[in-house]
Amino acid sequence: MASMQTPSRFPAPSRCWLVPGLLAILALAGCVSAPPDEPKAPAPPTATTPASAVSPLPALPPVSDDAEHNQKFARWVEEFRASARAAGIAEATLHSAFDGVQFLPRVIELDGAQPEFTRTVWDYLDTAVSAQRIARGQDKLLQVRPDVNAAAARYGVPAEVLVAIWGMESNYGGFTGDIPTIDALATLGFEGRREQWARGQLLAALKILQNGDIDRAQMIGSWAGAMGQTQFLPSNFLAYAVDADGDGRRDIWGSVADVMASTANFLARSGWQAGQPWGLEVRLPPGFDFARADADVRQSASLWAGEGVQAMNGAPLPALENSSILLPAGAGGPAFLIGPNFRTILRYNNSTSYALAVGLLAQQLAGGPAVQTPWPRDLQALTSSQLKALQTALNVRGFDSGTPDGVMGPATRSGVRQYQRSLGLPADGYPSLDLLQRLQ
Repeated sequence: MASMQTPSRFPAPSRCWLVPGLLAILALAGCVSAPPDEPKAPAPPTATTPASAVSPLPALPPVSDDAEHNQKFARWVEEFRASARAAGIAEATLHSAFDGVQFLPRVIELDGAQPEFTRTVWDYLDTAVSAQRIARGQDKLLQVRPDVNAAAARYGVPAEVLVAIWGMESNYGGFTGDIPTIDALATLGFEGRREQWARGQLLAALKILQNGDIDRAQMIGSWAGAMGQTQFLPSNFLAYAVDADGDGRRDIWGSVADVMASTANFLARSGWQAGQPWGLEVRLPPGFDFARADADVRQSASLWAGEGVQAMNGAPLPALENSSILLPAGAGGPAFLIGPNFRTILRYNNSTSYALAVGLLAQQLAGGPAVQTPWPRDLQALTSSQLKALQTALNVRGFDSGTPDGVMGPATRSGVRQYQRSLGLPADGYPSLDLLQRLQ
């Protein structure tokens, strides 16, 4: 989503350093272009929506047939109309938006879906950065070269990064969602769990209609309200969408020029540093303290080099300030040196798996290498129930991992590291099935 961030599209909690194998796409519960079968965990959007699935979302959700429920929904809509009118939305826009508005039960089902089974980061990347997606992306890059180059030159974001996000969010424009945005957001607002967030997004959507950027029938997207070929939430559309083709409309649904410029504008204004890579795969020195592979441990690439961290090809490390070591599969998998631009991608979708996929896809669209270190494919991801059991067991043993909730966050990672140190194991903070079995 364009947060772009999704629920890094409902204001999502900062989970960008969750172990990707446990929360493959934790943040974007509402995006439409994630790889097929990618689990979608509901979360408040940030600007775009979670990486959407390449396979289409379920057919348009049925409307409610409960008369009393529909009356309550109608009253909620009337109350919202009044507040929107007071906020400056014209009567014509309100009629266009709400005269045929419908409650969509399927939106609530998707919002409440919490996947029990998660994918490992390598399973996710196998699909997100597949040979087919790379080949298609290279073809698409050639097709849209003038538009993407113009956006890259204007905002300082590489063309390959923009195309990679395009590929992740909608399979290069192949599927942008099929749920009416007004209906989806009205449904979420009425349901109440995220009412304030949904009301804000719904008002933003009305402003988009009033501005004439799109009409009601064409304003479609994901169940969480993310729209267009790179999945912007309405509020992010208002803040970052750009009319690059000069037709007077910011059209992220049909204009590739607008899609690329809007996405680049979001990244540039979210902190993208022109001329810097997102990161690179590195080789760690013998005896490396894996506890230093943490988002909070940041230093210049030259200091990492002084500790023996090397690029895979032996070349000097790029000049990255405030860079960190990322071990998405723990000590037994690849290591990456990531810099500020990786964290900017996380502003778009707050998932390390997603950000890593964008970086690696962009790298290979430009003819660069794939990941060279083998993934530990013998490991399996813990289910959310297993992770909750691990958190509970850590707490019982005195290794504080926070409230057991089945979600991998900083407190749990810290507890895992403490337990690993007590066993004399590499303190990489990776929650494996072996650790769970030891605890039990």
